[in-house]
Amino acid sequence: MAKPSGSICNLDCTYCFYLEKEHLYPNRKLNWKMNLATVEAFIKQQIDAQHGAEVVIAWQGGEPTLLGLDFFKAAMLFVDKHAREKTVSHTMQTNGILLDNAWCSFFKKNDFLIGISIDGPEEMHDKYRLTRSGKPTHARVLEAILLLQEHQVEFNTLTVVSDFNVKSPLKLYHYLKSIGSNNIQFIPLVERISNQADENGLYLISPQSNLASTVTSWSVKPQEFGKFLAEIFTEWIKHDIGTVYIQTFEQAFAAWAKMPAIICVFAPRCGSNFALEANGDLYACDHYVYPEYKLGNIHETSIKAMNESSSNLAFGKSKSSSLTKKCQQCEFKFACYGGCPKHRFTINENGEPGHNYLCGAYEMFFKSSNKNLKLMSNLWERGHSPMLIKEILK
Repeated sequence: MAKPSGSICNLDCTYCFYLEKEHLYPNRKLNWKMNLATVEAFIKQQIDAQHGAEVVIAWQGGEPTLLGLDFFKAAMLFVDKHAREKTVSHTMQTNGILLDNAWCSFFKKNDFLIGISIDGPEEMHDKYRLTRSGKPTHARVLEAILLLQEHQVEFNTLTVVSDFNVKSPLKLYHYLKSIGSNNIQFIPLVERISNQADENGLYLISPQSNLASTVTSWSVKPQEFGKFLAEIFTEWIKHDIGTVYIQTFEQAFAAWAKMPAIICVFAPRCGSNFALEANGDLYACDHYVYPEYKLGNIHETSIKAMNESSSNLAFGKSKSSSLTKKCQQCEFKFACYGGCPKHRFTINENGEPGHNYLCGAYEMFFKSSNKNLKLMSNLWERGHSPMLIKEILK
């Protein structure tokens, strides 16, 4: 994920974990934009690093549209220069605030898939997603979605599930459908707070820190998130399977059907979901942008070489090697693999440290959906569409 604006953003979301990264680059406010030499190096190396004929370039932030349209037009010229015989497509994650007709025309022309952040209807979205002056943003995000639809730009929605909107799962789900989202990602909000500040006065801490910690007040509670997923899954499987795509449910079906994981969170190992900072620094993961997880800089070492490095390989393997005994013996290990290591900071009932904070949520969801997921996978194995489950459940 390329972050051409680093952590710089035009919003000040209460729960944003990335704003703390300003401390890693103290001069960023003066020189925060990725320069064109770095853009070209990234695009060339990203294309060269792919073994297949298709390449995906993901633009994220902070807020990438702050770079301006000319920046991305220049990036497209670099793609044309270095693509050779490969097909290059693009995704962009944005809050939508700056989108207008010019942006949407550009997205359509260059076949961008746009991820729009929206946390539900007005009262849910505006709880935490505010401007730097504390103003609500929901209405402006809706305008952006309407523009994308008008220009026939493909988009999906990313919803951060917090302590607030988790309490109204079906209201949230029906709302996302009502605004035309048929491709939905739910991202559980889990952020730790250290009981002691570091040398920068920073309280949010590295995923593997041993500092005593608790979660922020806006973090989702495991049992509430499990109930959230279970309720929406029941609604989805009866009415929307095959027409609305929910990433967590697609992943669960893949696990039950013995297919490879489609989300790194539920894969057997981590790896190669890199985060590229504006100056060319490359980190092992978007959630591990800390000095100890820096793999190098693309102006000194290629992305391909860093991907194959011993540091990256060790990072990937550490996910499975650090599983608790409870996780290793769990009936749903095949579907979860301990979840994201970032969330392994609790102590389970057996007294084992390094347990996943969201374990209870996933266990509740997998247990409640197990019967129907088995039925879907059985249909699949017999050459039938899993969507037939809608008829069976009538």
